[in-house]
Amino acid sequence: MFVLVAALLLLGVVLGAVAHLPLPVVLAAAAVIGLWLALFGVRERLSHRTR
Repeated sequence: MFVLVAALLLLGVVLGAVAHLPLPVVLAAAAVIGLWLALFGVRERLSHRTR
């Protein structure tokens, strides 16, 4: 339960900080994070396939 509360608190802090950034900065950061997650997913899928 404590982990859930901490995660929600951290999410609130991050969203509050994002609300003060300009939209192009937020979109660029979102694109970088999305690309990183996509590459991570592809790498994980390929690593499980070769085992």
